Amino acid sequence: MGKVYPQESSSSSCLNSKRETYTLWMKSLVFHSNGCTVYDSNGNIVYRVDNYDTKGIREVNLMDLRGRVLCAIKKKSLSFGSWDGYRSNCSNSGSMEEPWFQVKRCNKMMRRKVECEIEIECQKYFILRSSAKTAFMIVNIDGHIVAEAKQKYSPSGVALDNDVLTLDVAEDTDHALVMALVTVYALICGRM
Repeated sequence: MGKVYPQESSSSSCLNSKRETYTLWMKSLVFHSNGCTVYDSNGNIVYRVDNYDTKGIREVNLMDLRGRVLCAIKKKSLSFGSWDGYRSNCSNSGSMEEPWFQVKRCNKMMRRKVECEIEIECQKYFILRSSAKTAFMIVNIDGHIVAEAKQKYSPSGVALDNDVLTLDVAEDTDHALVMALVTVYALICGRM
């Protein structure tokens, strides 16, 4: 039986000083499960989300290659399109006091290209929908692009299926945070 993780990858560190391009496959590695798998530019699995239940579950976990939970993402009760993300704390397992980030889906009447508003401590970010069906970007309040996702193309220029995306993440960015935000957006859009 083949290994799910053939090599040890060191790129799952939180703050990364270099720009990285990931491949997002909006499929789980687990048979009959919803989720996504994230590969780095070398083809190594770096992050994964496995949802063993049905689509639209109220809680999912962003994990690294070995299955260590990096972030728990929970849908707020009695709230439409609001999610909280809790950073995993290895020293105090199970304790989730204050959310690391909060994501709110914007009202359709109010938004144009803005899909979601994100609050991380005192900072604000936005998820903007691009003209392509699956493309989106995460920008800070100043409009600088933190991460951008678009359909992936093969080296020969053939567009891959809609469930395979390229995600470019800016330098000096918390990659685990970006992946958690991408996960929330996929949940809001019903892709996971």
